[in-house]
Amino acid sequence: MNIENTKAQMRKGVLEFCILSVLKQKEAYTSEILETLKNAKLLVVEGTVYPLLTRLKNDGLLSYRWEESTSGPPRKYYGLTPLGQEFLEELGSTWNELAGAVNTITTEN
Repeated sequence: MNIENTKAQMRKGVLEFCILSVLKQKEAYTSEILETLKNAKLLVVEGTVYPLLTRLKNDGLLSYRWEESTSGPPRKYYGLTPLGQEFLEELGSTWNELAGAVNTITTEN
């Protein structure tokens, strides 16, 4: 079994939750989102994040707006919609339950 593949699948499983969490406090453009994820040691590439942002937008969880940039083309800033905020809160509860269960199981021995 390839451990790197398993680790990548684990990261992908929490990526949506992490992106929504990044956008909880303020709007951000894709490069800022990627930088925040990288700083947290959650290694992802643009090719993974862009389709996920589009899907979250299409699901009504994110909205976006264009803003002119002084250092290049306009930037697309993403933010949570009210539905996205509710979804994030539900994911947070589920994450806390799951993390508690996994910690219990993995630290019992």
